[in-house]
Amino acid sequence: MDIIGWMIVIALFAVGLAGAIYPILPGALAIYAAFFVYGLFFSFHSFGFWFWTIQTLIVVVLFVADYVVNAWGVKKFGGSKASVVGSTIGVIIGPFVIPAFGLLVGPFAGAFLGELIHGSPMDRALKVGWGSLVGLFTSTVVKVVLQVAMIVLFFIWLI
Repeated sequence: MDIIGWMIVIALFAVGLAGAIYPILPGALAIYAAFFVYGLFFSFHSFGFWFWTIQTLIVVVLFVADYVVNAWGVKKFGGSKASVVGSTIGVIIGPFVIPAFGLLVGPFAGAFLGELIHGSPMDRALKVGWGSLVGLFTSTVVKVVLQVAMIVLFFIWLI
């Protein structure tokens, strides 16, 4: 049973880290679920108030940062509310429409089209589309760092 427990925990960690790059996967929630799986298979004894508080705060920061950092990229490059909404829709829909490149094309196209609908000229819409990619890459780096921190803290707490 120990091997099965660790296999599930590691699989959830892998899904969580993949979720930082592929937004359809439940990134931080998979990592958070791994803690419960560990507790059910082994013991919750190692995890106290501070462990759960810190991990929950990281998950909340991840959810907030995911939207805020992406919106920051669009806004920093002069985007309107329409381009922020378009970029967000593109992040969600893009991977389904174009499986291999949708994660990159989706937010760019969404921000670009949102800015055009808003009435901006083509050059500004392209700049805002670029900003959505900057926001996406920045958001991805933040998610990877925080999710790795969640996993590292898990192992530190077990020691």
